[in-house]
Amino acid sequence: MIRTVASIAALALVAWIAIKIVFGVAGGLLGVLISLALFVLKVALVVGLIYWLLTVFSPETARKMRDAIRGESL
Repeated sequence: MIRTVASIAALALVAWIAIKIVFGVAGGLLGVLISLALFVLKVALVVGLIYWLLTVFSPETARKMRDAIRGESL
């Protein structure tokens, strides 16, 4: 009976350690992905603001950029 209790306790300890490791890695990975997504959002906002300013102050330059990105000839 003591052997059974010790086996269950050892199995519970191993499972607890495994869960800590798995969720630790998953949490770190999730943190990196969220940081990357926020960085991409910031870059997209800055690029969008610059493009909007170009369309307001220099529509011809904005058109040339749009055509270059689409692959159309200048």
